[in-house]
Amino acid sequence: MEQNRWSTISFCTYPWLSPSCSRCRSRVLRRPVPWSYYQNAVSSSYTFAWWDWERWEKQIDWMALQGINLPLAFTGQEAIWQKVFKNFNISKSHLDDLFGGPAFLAWSRMGNLHRWGGPLPQSWPDQQLILQKKILTRVHELGMTPVLPAFSGIVPAALKRVFPSAKISRLWNWFTVNSDPRWCCTYFLDAIDHLFVEIGKAFIEQQLKEYGSSHIYNWLIVLDLYAEVKPIWATSKQIYGTPYIWKVTLLFFCCVLDVVFNVIKCMLHNFAGNTEMYGVLDAVGSRPVEARISDNSTMVGVGMSMEGIEQNPVVYDFMSEMAFRHSPVDVKAWIDLYSRRRYGRFLQRMQDAWYILYHTIYNCTGGAYDKNRDVIVAFPDVDPKSISTPQIVLNDIHEQYGKRYLTGVVLEEANDSYDKPHNWYSTSEVIHALKLFLDSGNQLSDSSTYRYDLIDLIRQALAKYANELFLDVIQSYELGNLHNVAHLSQKFLGLVEDMDTLLGCHDGFLLGPWIESAKKLAQDEDQERHFEWNARTQTTMWFDNTEVEASLLRDYGNKYWSGLLRDYYGPRAAIYFKYLIESLEEGKGFNLRAWRTEWIKLTNSWQSSRNVFPVKRTGDALNVSQMLFEKYLQDLGSHDQRN
Repeated sequence: MEQNRWSTISFCTYPWLSPSCSRCRSRVLRRPVPWSYYQNAVSSSYTFAWWDWERWEKQIDWMALQGINLPLAFTGQEAIWQKVFKNFNISKSHLDDLFGGPAFLAWSRMGNLHRWGGPLPQSWPDQQLILQKKILTRVHELGMTPVLPAFSGIVPAALKRVFPSAKISRLWNWFTVNSDPRWCCTYFLDAIDHLFVEIGKAFIEQQLKEYGSSHIYNWLIVLDLYAEVKPIWATSKQIYGTPYIWKVTLLFFCCVLDVVFNVIKCMLHNFAGNTEMYGVLDAVGSRPVEARISDNSTMVGVGMSMEGIEQNPVVYDFMSEMAFRHSPVDVKAWIDLYSRRRYGRFLQRMQDAWYILYHTIYNCTGGAYDKNRDVIVAFPDVDPKSISTPQIVLNDIHEQYGKRYLTGVVLEEANDSYDKPHNWYSTSEVIHALKLFLDSGNQLSDSSTYRYDLIDLIRQALAKYANELFLDVIQSYELGNLHNVAHLSQKFLGLVEDMDTLLGCHDGFLLGPWIESAKKLAQDEDQERHFEWNARTQTTMWFDNTEVEASLLRDYGNKYWSGLLRDYYGPRAAIYFKYLIESLEEGKGFNLRAWRTEWIKLTNSWQSSRNVFPVKRTGDALNVSQMLFEKYLQDLGSHDQRN
């Protein structure tokens, strides 16, 4: 294994200029650590589930450009397991109870669930094995060392019958309604049982037969998936002497023949592939270096382990550079260069805007994890009387960027029985950054990256505004003000419709490609229906529900995608508001049971629907953004909405 592969990378002094420009002076940096790790075990479902070879080619090229040399490669393993378990008298029908559906394979591989979303048609593992071989060929061609799966102990139920003396137990319930044994409590083979070694060896040998030997196995992989927020190395004596990688995640890996425990410190950053602007850029720019140069450091690399990709490009661009950084980065200077590279030209307003984003949105230092619970995409399933609204007094004036703002003091903190959205930054500052983005539109509207960032930023601002608008609805309900509840509810629903229109202005925020790419992999009409149901279900609510009890995994994989807001999130909110109004009109309590019944029925119906969504953008991003800014946000700079 050549650990010096990709040991250097070229950086351009003027990266926003053409490489052929006479002013472009390339320089070569040598890595201070050998490895750049990439991917999370669940990325294979949250993001890669429906990718074909054409999409994978683009991804592998991106990995090469980022200097990644140690990518996870989990595609196609179900075909390997079929061949392995056949030698242990386990048939395909037995494995149908183990494998989840195409959009849920990551969690069946980890033992969180079994069969949910399945069974897999045989064409699926056959196609994915072919795809995996193409992936591995290309990453090898580009000098990367793929990390392949190994046996973790998850086994089909039938193995217990075939080997009754084996030490096989059941795992715990993972969020199913009423601990449903059809989906939960997967069987697990004890690692000290001799059968564990036999199956593990057979799996390795089958992969060697299929793929050859130039790779690494996560055999003993332990990922500290949150090192940018809660690093372990500093409190564990350098992982007790184990070589590791700063990953915004810690990875223990062992080679095929020589057991070499190395730890990669990694960045998790994103849960469930949610759409939210979030990050801790100061931590990314300094902590990998601090870990590497600390006393008795055993760090051997850095990495990125986000659960879902295709969001927050600034964080991943920055993190990928840290494998080549010998000293902490001046983040302000890096941000200044980033805006030039990102949009292809220098604009002072954009540099100012990104500096604001750097110390607000991308400065989440409070330790809260980045799981998006905005009301639109994660509507609270509670009685409105259990949602307390804070009392705010506007009592202070401060000046910033030449403008005067009122700030609020919270007299009574909310004590909600639902997972309240988290807002860690000054909304007035972010709205000012958004104004700078809009002011730059005439010069940058031809840039796709500008349009993406503009839409993402105004989406973020509107989403936080919607959270406050929802609390206004609840406060009006508590006061018994029927007129205000009706008026504010309609305003909320209109906002959802407007946001759907906004998101439809860029291909990066569409529901259609997710669903159509799922259908494209189907072999017949039944598979197409099955795959589409998987795609829709992953973004809404997992597991079966009773009439009045929803799964705890509702909205876990939520997305701000055009089509999803208009077709699902909006109608769901409308149901809740309908019962608020009915409660006030009839002078009785909120009918929580009726709300849940109708909402769950909506969800089940939506997951089985077959209506088609656009796969290409429509509308002008700048014009729509300007219109929505004027309609909802331009007067919100009067006070902060931070909690």
